[in-house]
Amino acid sequence: MPLATNRLLHRLLPFLAWRHQLDAATLRTDLMAGVTVALVAIPQALAYAQLAGMPAYVGLYASLLPCIVAALFGSSPQLNTGPVALTSLLTAAALAPLALPGSETWLVLAVQLALLAGLFQLAFGALRLAHFADLLSYPVLHGFINACSVLICLAQLPALLGVAGAGQLPFVEGLVHLARSLPATHLPSLALGAAAIVLLSLLARFAPRWPGMLLVIAGLGTLAWLGGFEADGGRVVGALPEQIVALALPATDWRQITDLLPAAFVLALVSFLEAMSSCKVAAARTGQRWDGNQELIGQGLAKLTAAVCQAYPVSGSFGRSAFLLHARARTGLASVVGALMVLAALLAIPGLIAHIPRPVLAAVILVTVAKLLSLAPLREAWRSSRDDGLAGTVSFVATLAFAPHIEIGILSGLLLSLALLIYRSMRPRVAVLGRHPDGTWRDARRFGLPPAHPSLTILRFDGPLHFVNAATFEDAVLAVEREHPRLKVLLISSAGINDIDASGVDTLRRLHRQLTASGRLLACCGLKKQVIDVLERTGLWAELGPHAAYRNEDDALPRLLPSLGAPPPPPAPRRGLEW
Repeated sequence: MPLATNRLLHRLLPFLAWRHQLDAATLRTDLMAGVTVALVAIPQALAYAQLAGMPAYVGLYASLLPCIVAALFGSSPQLNTGPVALTSLLTAAALAPLALPGSETWLVLAVQLALLAGLFQLAFGALRLAHFADLLSYPVLHGFINACSVLICLAQLPALLGVAGAGQLPFVEGLVHLARSLPATHLPSLALGAAAIVLLSLLARFAPRWPGMLLVIAGLGTLAWLGGFEADGGRVVGALPEQIVALALPATDWRQITDLLPAAFVLALVSFLEAMSSCKVAAARTGQRWDGNQELIGQGLAKLTAAVCQAYPVSGSFGRSAFLLHARARTGLASVVGALMVLAALLAIPGLIAHIPRPVLAAVILVTVAKLLSLAPLREAWRSSRDDGLAGTVSFVATLAFAPHIEIGILSGLLLSLALLIYRSMRPRVAVLGRHPDGTWRDARRFGLPPAHPSLTILRFDGPLHFVNAATFEDAVLAVEREHPRLKVLLISSAGINDIDASGVDTLRRLHRQLTASGRLLACCGLKKQVIDVLERTGLWAELGPHAAYRNEDDALPRLLPSLGAPPPPPAPRRGLEW
């Protein structure tokens, strides 16, 4: 097979690389890792489907083919895909204004949401746009995740207490509804839920390697069945359909699709960021490479598969991926084995699954999501940058304030962080330089340094010269003219200018001609190649002449000072390794 064809085939079908990685030891390790992750995936799938407003068994369906497709077409061997808490909440929030939870319309809309989010991710991956996810800063993402964690906990408390939920309500209304429902608490449900929280916490603390979720669900489920929990009014998962996987093309209603587009975009973005964080951790631990664009394609295909399976949007799970990483999984075969184990459970014990108490599933969600609650990233953001702290806080507050339309929260944080970034770029640091005793050129005002010469000023501009800050650059040059009436030469220290656009070129040309007309010289040092390329294409390089090609300040001064009738400067003192 030709080399080019072989590379194309491996890019389209990345799982073909497994055959070079699987030996007897790796195969054994991946099989055991798959069994281990299935013990976590089964209870989480049931619980997260309940969070999304879906029948609990739909979570198991979403853990089958979508998980296998993501493993086959993704790039990270340790990433396990299926139902996750954040995607489930985003699904419930997106559908709440359009249908009643659990209704037929709700199920159809969930399938359409999976279809749209999958198409978004598939398109992003095909267009190689993985790096655009970096536009969403970590403070904004952490603010959003913390707010979502609060909303998830609030949404699960009615199930834990055994009272009727009110669906996706605004945050304050949800608190009021919960308070009013307290007198109707179903005590057996509360007892089971509280016991589940205590047992899960104890197992996580003292036996972290045990399948705690599965043991707690199996043990308390058996206890509830023996004690007549369902007959006493307790709520359980319910009977599973006879047909395990129903494959069908999603129904399309263009009016509904239009309503779902914003939520689908946010879900695709947040879902990929969640998967990307798992991939980065796994790559750092194992040294195995991963490709963000290929992962977008894998996650997109998984969501499209979920739509065909009549399930709901899935995503890469940080928790289950950590289990695969701890179990030393080396290929995506581990996730495939995990999905097959879920299928085996569906075929072997459907009756036991049907009798699992819903309060226990609510406890699983509460214990899992509580780990996501952390204000430390926001505090760190405030210490690092007030802009980042403000954007993260706005994301947190807006997500709670606009619930159930939680996509407004992350979009608010995103837009604010981008606006603050643009505002910062409008005012880059500009400084007049002087020679420091250590031989470097530093901010003359900050360090109290004399100018290089009474008739020569060195001006440093730290930032790209483009339309956003061209006016700031021009104002700085004009201020130097006003403050230095004896000015004959203005030397622009350009090492910090890493880009220039048409507005920057026009401003530089105008200032050059203005200074020339007044008998002054404009010179530049430290210009980068990409900036010089633009100046050459626009003809400005020829206008600036040889006075734009100086390497640095010490290269420029010996050539500029003699024109002012001054002797060349003494050589700069040598520093460090230059001796």
